[in-house]
Amino acid sequence: MEKEITPSQSEWLIMEVFWASETSLTAKEVIKKVRDNTDMSPRMVRVLINRLCQKGVLSYVVDEQDLRVYHYSVVKSKEECQKEKSRKFVDSYFEGSGKNAMAALLQSATLTEEQLLELEEILKRRKEKDKEKE
Repeated sequence: MEKEITPSQSEWLIMEVFWASETSLTAKEVIKKVRDNTDMSPRMVRVLINRLCQKGVLSYVVDEQDLRVYHYSVVKSKEECQKEKSRKFVDSYFEGSGKNAMAALLQSATLTEEQLLELEEILKRRKEKDKEKE
């Protein structure tokens, strides 16, 4: 079984804090920000940060003044993680068929006319991009 490299649902909550920040954060800072939105214990936040480092989503440097403090930084953008998560979803539930995944999502979603036009524009740009590659 291949090693999971995308954030889990709980890890995603932690990453939202990092993606919203423009600087590196310590575990203590993350715990303080997460406490407002969840009932996650400080220990759980630290465990999730460690897992995110193991997955290569976060990196860290040790504080020069206090070797017990780590400063964590984002390695993978939200967009990169969304692409990886989407690919894994398509592979897991639709046998790798992007067409089947898109069809299922479109059939189950309630979309406005504006949203449908936006999706048509996305498909148009994708077709143009694919033609350029040929």
